[in-house]
Amino acid sequence: MRKVMMAGAVLLATSGCVRTAWNVATLPVKAVGKTADLMTTSPRERDEKYVRKLRKEQERRDKECRKHPETCDQGQRSPAGY
Repeated sequence: MRKVMMAGAVLLATSGCVRTAWNVATLPVKAVGKTADLMTTSPRERDEKYVRKLRKEQERRDKECRKHPETCDQGQRSPAGY
């Protein structure tokens, strides 16, 4: 009975060490993956960012048109530069 209790105590005591060792071993891989993800932009992310920018500009223009309708050019609905 005593051996079983000792074996259980050893397993409980080393479970934290195993978990910590695993985290330390996988940390460089996770760090490199996160860095690569932050430094690269996929075409989808680039498109989403561009569309967000266009919507924000359009909302700003619409807000200005509501505030000052006399200075607003109603025909201008395309993004700047096009």
